[in-house]
Amino acid sequence: MLAKKGTASKNNMDIIKANASSQEVSSITIRQFLKFFIPSVIGLMLFVFPIPYVDGKFVTYAEGFTIPISVLKDYIQGYIGDLLPLFVVISIMITLCCTLYTKIMKPSLILNNAFLNNLLNVTTPWLIIRMLGAFFVVVTYFKYGYEFIYSDSIGGLILYELMPILFIVFFLAGLLLPLLLDFGLLEFFGVLLSKVMRPLFGLPGRSSVDCLTSWLGDGTIGVLLTDKQLEGGFYTKKEAAVIATSFSAVSVTFCLVVISQVKLESYFLNMIGVVALCGIVCALIVPRLLPLSRIENTYVKENSDRDHETIPEGKTLFAHGLQKAVQKAEKSPSFFTFLKDGLKNILDMWIGILPVVMAIGTMGLIVAEETPIFDYLGMPFIPFLELLNIPFAAEMSKTIMVGFADMFLPAIIGSSIESDLTRFVIACLSVSQLIYMSEVGGLILATKIPVSFFQLLVIFLLRTVISLPIIALCAHMIF
Repeated sequence: MLAKKGTASKNNMDIIKANASSQEVSSITIRQFLKFFIPSVIGLMLFVFPIPYVDGKFVTYAEGFTIPISVLKDYIQGYIGDLLPLFVVISIMITLCCTLYTKIMKPSLILNNAFLNNLLNVTTPWLIIRMLGAFFVVVTYFKYGYEFIYSDSIGGLILYELMPILFIVFFLAGLLLPLLLDFGLLEFFGVLLSKVMRPLFGLPGRSSVDCLTSWLGDGTIGVLLTDKQLEGGFYTKKEAAVIATSFSAVSVTFCLVVISQVKLESYFLNMIGVVALCGIVCALIVPRLLPLSRIENTYVKENSDRDHETIPEGKTLFAHGLQKAVQKAEKSPSFFTFLKDGLKNILDMWIGILPVVMAIGTMGLIVAEETPIFDYLGMPFIPFLELLNIPFAAEMSKTIMVGFADMFLPAIIGSSIESDLTRFVIACLSVSQLIYMSEVGGLILATKIPVSFFQLLVIFLLRTVISLPIIALCAHMIF
């Protein structure tokens, strides 16, 4: 009898909670809902929704897919692709000139403007990096002086292959990322997925959007989104560092490029499964180890909205998430402010990031291509590879550390190895290592995310050691 009364009481409480949640949802007007819903859906469609499009043409989903923002990037690149390297050169040279002018002349117009001061009044180390970036970009574009710098495998690869893509991506992301940031989408998903991301990874639920954007779109967009959330006071320094180094995965499309380079296209789905498994395991382990575990778990900015993932008594996840999303949308900027903030985002990325990627990416490739350093660094892995029973262990060892310079280099170097199993391991490992200085690594260093070059190297090594046994085991099951 008591049990029945207890059950009835519990059912009554559930009904009361459901009614309360229904009242919360019903109190939202159609105008408020649409102000959240329409921009958020557009943002999702642009940055997350997969469409079957590969190499400039629409295909079937079985052949590959990407996100619309990537398609827009391809169309823009198709129309003005020949001019993009010149735009990059002009952008980096203007950045250096404005930075030198600010450091030498100290104009009040710049120093008294918080945005311009933060962008141009940089510290001496960053000034040196901008000078290096300008030096490399001029030598490469005009093919003057140092041939090893402007060669197709070093400076040419960065300036003509990577930088045009970043130039367009920064323009599109800077202009359109507010659709994800300012209209309640992250608040909504943050509440819905808080019960998953926080217990498993110690991260806010909103980080799931960063992860999905990286996986389906591009790791650089995920890093940029993470950086904006850090600056907005939604992520702590530690959370931003974990997300950028553990979840800014390369796109599914790039995985297809890598597996094609090692001539194993028919194993694409196997690769995706293995890389996803490694990503989850690394995301569970690496943030609990040094150096990520020692990063301060503090915010760079106070934000009264950051506690939105705490679910009040009597509310459901959906009702609370929708309410917080609508509240965020009500504070969204006007169209003019939207465009002005987008322009600031674009300038921030063009000026603050392009020179860094050019400098660090070129230096990394010079070391990889012109010195035997990465060969020597790979030698300690030979016994480990032999223990894992991977054929051609000595040859594969040369590809392990070179991935820190550029993710595509291991696939290029390892494509001539005769063993399918070994080439599969190389392809999966190069993607699972995640940190590479020619793009994601250089981009992280150029943002406010508090991770140093040495810390990125340690994280790269940890991901390598953790991923290798998993990939080797899966490879032996597949082949």
